[in-house]
Amino acid sequence: MGARKHLGASETGERKATAVDPAIKARNLRRLRRIEGQVRGIQRMIEEERYCADVMVQISAVHEALRTVGRALMRNHLRHCATHAIKGTPEQAHAMYDELVDLIYKHSR
Repeated sequence: MGARKHLGASETGERKATAVDPAIKARNLRRLRRIEGQVRGIQRMIEEERYCADVMVQISAVHEALRTVGRALMRNHLRHCATHAIKGTPEQAHAMYDELVDLIYKHSR
């Protein structure tokens, strides 16, 4: 399956991905639904006054699951959006370099 192309901004002015692989999108959406279920489970644990350490373990699992989705999105961003911008005008390339530095910094925390 090829990646679906997006060109330009939407009617709201938000930026769109240069390319989205449907399989990666589906995998990320499945992961996010699973994470949503985990968060609801944490809410129940707190409502039921479960042992704090057990709640913290579940929070750590959600955190790592979100990082996994973030890594997949970063990989797609580098393969498509960043590559497209870097091959564009010097201004687009410099803007992308700045964006990547910011993303790496924020994602590494």
